[in-house]
Amino acid sequence: MSFKVDNPKFAPVGVADTYTDAYGKTHLVDVAVKKQLLAMMATSGCENALLPSVRVFRQGKAALIPLSGDGEFGWTLMYENGGQVQGNVTGGSELLLPDALPLGYHELILMRGEQRWTCRVIVAPQRGYEPEPLTQGKRWWGVNVQLYTLRSQDNWGIGDFGDLRQLVEQVARRGGAFIGVNPLHALYPADPEVASPYSPSSRHWLNIIYINVNRIDDFQQSKEAQAWWRQDDTQRQLAALRAGRWVDYSGVMAQKLAALRLAYDFFKTRSVLDPRVSAFRQFVVSGGQSLQRQATFDALQTWLKRQGENYGDWQQWPTRYHDVHGDTVKTFCQENEHEIAFYCWMQWVASEQLAECFAHSKKLGMPICLYRDMAVGVAQGGAETWDERRFYCLEAAIGAPPDPLRPQGQNWSLPPMNPLVMQAQGYQPFIDVLRSNMAHCGALRIDHVMGLLRLWWIPKAEPATHGAYVHYPLDDLLAVLALESQRQRCLVVGEDLGTVPAEIVDKLRDSGVYSYKVLFFEQDEHNHFRAPLDYPRQSMATITTHDLPTLRGFWQNVDLSLGKELGLYPDEPTLQQQMEQRDNAKQGLLDALHQYQLLPQRVGSNAALTAMGTQLSRGVQRYLADSRSALLGLQLEDWLDMATPVNIPGTTREYPNWRRKLSRTVTSIFSDRHLERLIRDLDLRRGLALPPETASGASER
Repeated sequence: MSFKVDNPKFAPVGVADTYTDAYGKTHLVDVAVKKQLLAMMATSGCENALLPSVRVFRQGKAALIPLSGDGEFGWTLMYENGGQVQGNVTGGSELLLPDALPLGYHELILMRGEQRWTCRVIVAPQRGYEPEPLTQGKRWWGVNVQLYTLRSQDNWGIGDFGDLRQLVEQVARRGGAFIGVNPLHALYPADPEVASPYSPSSRHWLNIIYINVNRIDDFQQSKEAQAWWRQDDTQRQLAALRAGRWVDYSGVMAQKLAALRLAYDFFKTRSVLDPRVSAFRQFVVSGGQSLQRQATFDALQTWLKRQGENYGDWQQWPTRYHDVHGDTVKTFCQENEHEIAFYCWMQWVASEQLAECFAHSKKLGMPICLYRDMAVGVAQGGAETWDERRFYCLEAAIGAPPDPLRPQGQNWSLPPMNPLVMQAQGYQPFIDVLRSNMAHCGALRIDHVMGLLRLWWIPKAEPATHGAYVHYPLDDLLAVLALESQRQRCLVVGEDLGTVPAEIVDKLRDSGVYSYKVLFFEQDEHNHFRAPLDYPRQSMATITTHDLPTLRGFWQNVDLSLGKELGLYPDEPTLQQQMEQRDNAKQGLLDALHQYQLLPQRVGSNAALTAMGTQLSRGVQRYLADSRSALLGLQLEDWLDMATPVNIPGTTREYPNWRRKLSRTVTSIFSDRHLERLIRDLDLRRGLALPPETASGASER
């Protein structure tokens, strides 16, 4: 199969010969690197056949499928929801399928004698789902939060689904349309300190640490569980976990697993006719092999840890456990059936509690309800690669080429999904991960949405500078995304930060994908900030993200100071350059706030002499509230005037990433009368009618 890339910008699938850096300079990809990457992709076993493995069409467009071979063939198109149509065709021609094909996943069968060839035919809508009020000019706001940072009087030292329910109630009461959360993907019960939600074990299942144990009926009814709960030692440990500034993942997981085992023991005493037992069985059936493999991975990892073996990464496990289909793993499953069922049960409980939060937010009238986040990939040694390693190129990692802040490039240690295998599987791996993450939410943020077009692949053991862009079938993936978005009634937001080709922005916009606009980046080379009415309607606006400083942190250069302490800058001139750029950006932002009369005159006009305070913070939030963006996401950290970041990119153990909690409990946050006034102000501004879009205001870039 040929992998030659004729157009490095929009190759359907393949390795680009060149790439353009952040300075606009074009670089040739090392030939040896390209050969390595091509070899990885070619090991998938994809073979040519008379029919392509999959063809994707937008509804209303002519559906032509090229055929190889020669002679006469019969064909049958099996519709997804029943029914079929048949005909004959000559090899070496193009088969024109009937007009007005229904949306969905259909199967084309080509026949000659006893031979059969199949092709998945996907018919997708022109655009993904978008709530009608947004298309009519409504502008909604919501709160974005890292769930684990939430504090409450009742949680066990980490924000959980009970806290999420509380937050839903508080925000819904004040007119908010959604709660945005970090990726809720499965991590590692046996290795809880591996806590990054963006390096998950699997994107198909949930992180069980978010279970609200006290809300489980089996925990409440179990005498053993309640006796454990009432012990002084239990209460002391939970109080200490709750009071800590940082999330103690190991401590929290130990307490929750102890409690969940007691609750599960009670669950097992229920009658087979109990509706709860029936619901669990149905969940297991629906979860299928994917759920069984996730539960087996978690149980096996825990068992290996108890045995004193290397347990963190399945590639470091004893070799006999590497093969998920091998006899050793089968024996483990037979001997540990009840333990595997326990991990399935915890996934069921987590799923039920997330679904209950979603249902509660709908009942309260939130238009979008929950807004989930999907990571760009999975960890090298997690459950998903252990189960589906054929879909992943484990000899490579994705990252980013060099840029001014990171001249050595970035390696995210996430194996890329092989685009050729995706096609050979009729895009089912992509469909499955979308369905998993669109469950129980009204909107989905796709981290690094440029991954639908290209990913920076780095061969194993090579520095991040020795990589290349591998292109993915963008048009097909966007079509599938639109189909799943409509079916799940789930709006899609694409995290499109960084250097993005204008043509890709157009494709994303035309498919109904919302852009992601972060205030700190919405400025030109002269530090002029984008006017509120020039924000594109089809976008979500936000001040900052989990990878950037808080508003106070930005204004006080907290991120730059921490970067210096942690040695993130290659030299002093680089740091000084960043400091100068920050000073200029702050002045540009202050100028914009005054220009649009969002600050009292008593607030100074010199950024170097202006401290971050209530008036300035309120002015910045008003600025984005006035934007034309249909969605506005606000961070609780900025409402609490917090300075420390939750994550510092480029660090692992140097900084306690993904552990910093909020400074106040959920209920006490919303008892602040100053915050109440701010929220009312923002809510009123979002409800105001805007003037018609101008040529500049209509820009979607």
